[in-house]
Amino acid sequence: MDGVYGQRVSGLTFEVLEPAPVGVAVTRGPDHRLLYTNETYRSLFGERPIGSPLRDAFPRVAQEDYASIFDQVLRTGRPVVRTDAPGGEALEDRERFFTFSLSRIAFDDGTYGVLAVFLDVTDQVTVAQRLQAVADERRRILRRYQSLVRVSAQIVWVTDPGGLVIEPSLGWERVTGQSWDDFRDDGWMNAVHPDDRASTQASWSRAVKEVSEVWEHVYRLCTVDGTYRHFQARAVPIQENGRLVEWVGTCTDIEQQWQEQRRQRLLDSAAAATADRTSLEGMLGALANVIVPDLADGCSVHLVIDLADGLARGGDFVAERIATAARAGLPRLPPFSEERLASDSGFASVVRRRRPFRTTFAPGSALGDLVPAGTRSWLQATGANSIALLPVVVDGTLAAVVTAAACADRAPIGQSTVALLREMIEQAHDSLSSAMRFQRTHKVAVALQHSLLAQPPRVPGMQIAARYRASPAAADVGGDWYDSFVLPDGATVLAIGDVAGHDLRAAVAMGQLRNMLRGLVVDRQEPPGEILARLNIAMKTLYCEETATCVLARVEKGEGGHRLNYAVAGHPPPLLITGEGEGRFLEDGANPLLGIPYDARCVSAREPLPPLSTLLLYTDGLVERHDEHLDEGLERLRRHACALARTPLDRFCDELLSALPLSADDDVAMIALRLPEPAARHEAKGRAPVEDR
Repeated sequence: MDGVYGQRVSGLTFEVLEPAPVGVAVTRGPDHRLLYTNETYRSLFGERPIGSPLRDAFPRVAQEDYASIFDQVLRTGRPVVRTDAPGGEALEDRERFFTFSLSRIAFDDGTYGVLAVFLDVTDQVTVAQRLQAVADERRRILRRYQSLVRVSAQIVWVTDPGGLVIEPSLGWERVTGQSWDDFRDDGWMNAVHPDDRASTQASWSRAVKEVSEVWEHVYRLCTVDGTYRHFQARAVPIQENGRLVEWVGTCTDIEQQWQEQRRQRLLDSAAAATADRTSLEGMLGALANVIVPDLADGCSVHLVIDLADGLARGGDFVAERIATAARAGLPRLPPFSEERLASDSGFASVVRRRRPFRTTFAPGSALGDLVPAGTRSWLQATGANSIALLPVVVDGTLAAVVTAAACADRAPIGQSTVALLREMIEQAHDSLSSAMRFQRTHKVAVALQHSLLAQPPRVPGMQIAARYRASPAAADVGGDWYDSFVLPDGATVLAIGDVAGHDLRAAVAMGQLRNMLRGLVVDRQEPPGEILARLNIAMKTLYCEETATCVLARVEKGEGGHRLNYAVAGHPPPLLITGEGEGRFLEDGANPLLGIPYDARCVSAREPLPPLSTLLLYTDGLVERHDEHLDEGLERLRRHACALARTPLDRFCDELLSALPLSADDDVAMIALRLPEPAARHEAKGRAPVEDR
C-alpha cells in the first residue's frame, strides 16, 4: 500500500501478524496514520480507512484522549500498557473492555510509528493469565516486526531454534504450491532446485549452528508453474533474555535482478576474453569458453569456407571446426575438424539465412545434416535436448557459425539464451572486424586450396580420411596437397606432397604437379619409385626452379591380404600403426626430393598391411619445429597416433591436428587409410564387415 508518507510497505511484510489471536494495528508518524490492521483487530473494531490519521479513523479515540498516549509512546519510546479500558462497539448492551499495549517501532527510513496490541477482556476470565498472554504476544509480534523491518520480502517463514519450520506461510504456498504439510520442518527443501539443495542445506545448517546475525543465501525455487526462479533467502535469529527462541526468515524473488547481473557478467567476461586475441580463431575460441558452462553444456565454432563463392549460389562449402568447449563431465570434441558440406544440407540453409536458429528434440535424436557430422555424434552421445546455431556475420561477411547445446537434465536452450548469445557476438563485432581483415584473404586462400584437393574415394572394405589445415599465420595459399583414387586394376592410390614456398606460385605448381602425377600413375601401372622418377624428369623440364617432396603409395589386395607398395621423395616417412597400438615409420622406399638432378633409379618398397592397421601420410607441418630436431616431432606423432589406434578414423585425424603443437607458419595436410577387421573374425562374431565412415 502506498500512503502520503511516501514509504511503500508490502502487505506481505505484515503477513506474519495476520493470524495473531490478538488485535494488531500499526501507525506511522506524528499524526499516527493507520498503516495496518490484522484480521482480529478488524473483527473487534471494524474496517478502518488505511492511511487516515488516528483521530479521523477513530473519532472516539480523540474524545477519550487516547491519542495522547500514542503521542507519549512515539515521543519517549517507552511502552505503555492499559488494562480494562473501555472501547469498541457495545456487545449485547454491555460495554466492552480491552487491555492494550503500545510500543514504539522504527521504520527503515529512520521514522517512527506505534505498534498497538489489543485483547478483549470484557468477560474477565482468568484476567491474570490473559494479561500475561497478551504481554508475551506483544513481545513476539514486536520482535518479528523489528526483524521484518531488516529483511522485508515476499515470503515470510518462522522456524524453531534448530531451523525447522514451525508456522505456515501463505506466501510460500502461493509461490511454490507446497502445502503446509509438505512445507513444515525441512520439507521446504524439496522445492529448492536439486543442484542447489546441498549448498543451501550446508549454508542454513552453518547459520543455525553458529547463530549468524543475518543469514543470506540465493537459490532456485520451483514455482507453481513448474519453472525455477532465483530467490534470495534472508533470516535473523530472535532472542529473548539471551536465549534463541526462533528464526524469522524471508524469500524474495530476484529472478529479474539475477538475470540482469548474469547478463552483464557474461558480457563483461566475453569482452575480457576476446580483448587480448588477434586472430578470429582465438576470439571465437575464447567466446566458446565463456558460453560453457553458464549458457550451454557444449559449444563448437566452425569457420565457413566458401568454395569459389559457391555458397551464395547454392554451392558446396567447407565447415572447419576451430574451437570446442564442454562442461565438466562431458567429453570434449577435438578443437579442429573439417567437413565438406553439400549446398542442400540443413546446416547450409542456416548459414545462408544468416539468422539464429534454435530447436529442441528428444535426447539421442538423429538430427540429420542440421549440424556437421562430428558435432552430430557428440550431441547424440551426450543426450543433448536442444541446440542453437548462430551465424557470425562481420562487416557483411559470414565468418563462422557458433553451435551451443543443452544436454541431459539441463533445460532446453530458450529464446532469452539465444538473445544473450547474439548480444555477446555482436558486442565483439569491432574486435572480430579487425581480425577479419586478415581472415578474408586467408579464407580465399583456403577455399582455393580445398578446391584443388580431391575428396577421398569411398572404397568398399576400407576407410580413407583426409585433412588440410592452413597456417594460422599466413594469408596466402600453400603448396601442401594430398590425393587418392582407385586404379583400373583395383589398387587404391594414396599420395601426398609439398611444393616449396607459401604463395600463389607454390599453389599453382602444386596443382600442376598433382595433375601430372595423376596422369603418370594412370598411364603406366608401374612401381611408385619409377613413377616418381618420371615426375622428376617432367619437373626438371617444365618447372626447373621448383622443388617438391612427395609420397606415392599403392594399396593392393591379394590372397594373403593387403600390401603397400610405396616410394618417398624427400618427404617425411609414412607411419604405420597396428590395431594393437604399435607404430613405426616406413623408411625403406626413400629417394631424393623432386626437382634436383638425380640419375640413379628411384627405389620402391613393399610392406604388408595387417588388418585394423592405419597408414598415415602427412606433410612436415605436423612434425617440424624450428626449435627442435625433427626426430622429436616424429616420435611425438608416433606416440599420439599409437594411442589413437582404435579411434574412428575421422576422430583419429582430428585428434592429431588438435593435440600436436603445429607450426604457426606452415600448412598441414594428411591422408589416412584404415583396413578392416578380417572377414573370418567378423563371421566368428556373427556379423558382416561394416564400413565405418
